[in-house]
Amino acid sequence: MDSAEDTVDGYRPWSEVTPDAARRLLVAAVEAFAERGYHATTTRDIAGRAGMSPAALYIHYKTKEELLHRISRIGHDKALDILTTAADGSGCAAERLDAAVRSFVRWHAAHHTTARVVQYELDALASEHRSEIVALRRQSDAAVRRILTDGVAAGEFDVPDVPGTTLAVLSLCIDVARWFSVAGQRTPDEVGALYADLVLRMVGARPRPQK
Repeated sequence: MDSAEDTVDGYRPWSEVTPDAARRLLVAAVEAFAERGYHATTTRDIAGRAGMSPAALYIHYKTKEELLHRISRIGHDKALDILTTAADGSGCAAERLDAAVRSFVRWHAAHHTTARVVQYELDALASEHRSEIVALRRQSDAAVRRILTDGVAAGEFDVPDVPGTTLAVLSLCIDVARWFSVAGQRTPDEVGALYADLVLRMVGARPRPQK
C-alpha cells in the first residue's frame, strides 16, 4: 500500500488540512478505510494509527463520517480540477482528451490508496454529503462529455453515444485505483500513457479535416 502522504508531481495530499493533528488523523483514516473499509474501521483504529488518543479525534472531527466526507470532498475537488483543466486547455479535442485521461489515470495510480477511498466509499456518506459529492461527479462527467462533444462536432471522434462513452472513459480511469500496485511493472506515467492511447482508439480519434 502506498502512503496517503506520498508527494507526486509536486502535489502532497491533504496539505490543505490544518492543523497538523487534523491532517494526521485524516491521513490515518485514509489508510484505515483503504485497508479495512469504512464500516469495519473504528475511531479507535484511526486514532491509534495517528499515534493519538480516541478522545483527541473528536477535537477535530465530530464523527467518523465527517472524516470520510472531508476526504471525499478534497479528492473529488482534485479530480474535477484535473478534468476541467484538460477540458479548458488548448489544442484539438483529441489532445485535450489525451491530457484528461493521462492526468486522471496518473493521479489514480500515484495516489491509489487515497483514490480507492474517494471513489469507492461514496455509499457510506450521509445523504446530504453524498448529494454534494454526486454534484461534483456530475461536473467531472460534464468536462469529459464536453471534450467528446467537441471531438464529434469537429469530425475527430466517431462516438454515436456521448453519454455512454463518457461513463466508459471515467470508469476505465477510476478502476486503476483498484488494481494499481507500486510493485507492478508499470509506473503511473506509463499507465497514464497506455490508457490515453486506449481511450483515443476507443473514440476512433482521427485528424481533423483540413479546411
